Amino acid sequence: MSDLPAHFFLAATIAALCVGLSKGGFPIIGMLAVPILALVVPPVMAAGLLLPFYNVTDIFGVIAYHRSFDRRNLAILVPAGLAGVAIGWATARYVPERYVTLLIGVIGIAFCLNYLLRRLETAEPRPADLPRGIGWGIITGFTSFVSHSGAPPYQMYVVPQKLDKMVFAGTSTLLFAVINAAKLLPYWELGQLSFDNIKLMIWIFLMAIAATFASFWLTRVMPQKLFYRIVMVALFLISLKLVHDGLFGA
Repeated sequence: MSDLPAHFFLAATIAALCVGLSKGGFPIIGMLAVPILALVVPPVMAAGLLLPFYNVTDIFGVIAYHRSFDRRNLAILVPAGLAGVAIGWATARYVPERYVTLLIGVIGIAFCLNYLLRRLETAEPRPADLPRGIGWGIITGFTSFVSHSGAPPYQMYVVPQKLDKMVFAGTSTLLFAVINAAKLLPYWELGQLSFDNIKLMIWIFLMAIAATFASFWLTRVMPQKLFYRIVMVALFLISLKLVHDGLFGA
């Protein structure tokens, strides 16, 4: 850690807060964490440092949402997401990360434009279905493994269902808790986890945990239409950033 920039801890703190907010009900915000931390350390190191933050805040997110989730979605998405993690592990040394980043960004932008053009907020809810769920679930697990960027493909599948905001947030939290736990062994095997570094960042975990519960409260009090609008705006802006990174390098 001695060779890290002096402003590393500021970036790490902001990234940890993004992780905490994502676990409280805004999964898309968690995608900001890796790009923020990658401003001061290499992207692969950023992903490895942040995974334990996801794991710890997942625990508190699961506690907060243990009664608010959609069983059918989890029954479809959890196995598919784990398959995606396995694919990511098997291909980690061969697939350029920037191409995956670009793909995620294009998917997110396409979904937002479709949402706007078709006025999805007035459309009938689209029920969970096995073929789409398996496909998007695998992509979610794969992209989450590569760069903690599983939220856009997850939302491509779940947002059209127009779930209650608390159920949407709870389903997101429980799904990514399982996926993030499954990433620990592969990250360790690939050398992306360094517990010597993480020990010096323990104090930042407290801020991430506080952000988790603050986000949970905000999700409860926020009107549902506003909740989904914020989700979509965040998705669009982050997708633009991902496309830029994929084309020109992070």
